[in-house]
Amino acid sequence: MRTITTCDSFPVLGDGEREWELALRAAQEVMKRTQVPPSAVRTVIYAGTGEWDIPCWSPSAKVAHELGIRQAYCFELTNHCNAVTAAVQIGCDRVAARDGEYTLVLIGDRVSTLLDYSDPHAKEMFNQGDAGAAFLLSASGSTVEVLQSKMCTDPSWCDYYTGVREGERVVIRRNGDRDGLADAYAENFVGLTTDVLASLGKDITDVAYLLVTHGSRPIHERLLLELGLPETRSVFNYHRLGHMGGADTFIAMQDLITAKKLRRGDLVLHATSAVGFSWGVMAMEYAG
Repeated sequence: MRTITTCDSFPVLGDGEREWELALRAAQEVMKRTQVPPSAVRTVIYAGTGEWDIPCWSPSAKVAHELGIRQAYCFELTNHCNAVTAAVQIGCDRVAARDGEYTLVLIGDRVSTLLDYSDPHAKEMFNQGDAGAAFLLSASGSTVEVLQSKMCTDPSWCDYYTGVREGERVVIRRNGDRDGLADAYAENFVGLTTDVLASLGKDITDVAYLLVTHGSRPIHERLLLELGLPETRSVFNYHRLGHMGGADTFIAMQDLITAKKLRRGDLVLHATSAVGFSWGVMAMEYAG
């Protein structure tokens, strides 16, 4: 199993802990840092796997209620670890059309509780932990500017992993075995990266860092190799965190900011992926 996890331990929810509470704590910290009043937040998007803490329930509305946000439209966006890329793009589109308003994007993932650790066919997912994150988007004055994003789905893989009910519990199972997924990852990530850079009039030499979802370290390494980027131009947190769902690349970017490894104007690409199977690449510029 350690071949898959690549670390001895990683964060998971404890007994009685709930995913939305992680997202709430992250959002509270963001609101405190920015001093943005709750009344200025007009959209709340909760992105994640889709199996929320309570069936037929809105975690985005719950977090908004706890924060005192009363006038916002709250909704969930389900696409597993790739949902955050779409959520950030939707949030940026909304604030661009509404100057002075804010969009709060939340990440909530608790995949560790959805895995059947007795199922050897699901072992590729055994490095998945639980995480929450929050981002406050505005049309101006941000630490990071979102420049462009592109996403795609290969629907031929839609049934490869599915959830099944076992009593009151939902678990994720792989349905059989099929070759070619690693190649699909490489082809889609390389293609999307090329497209995003071309749309910005840039090439791979302009990229300061490429941050990748921590689903598989070999795929991460292969992507860097195929793009001609050294491993020093990425961040590897497998040894201490495993796979933190949709929060992976944003944890990595926060690590870079904290370590003062980013300079004003640096171009950072976020490569995210999810079962289904979908891929996304988002370009961000560090504004300092």
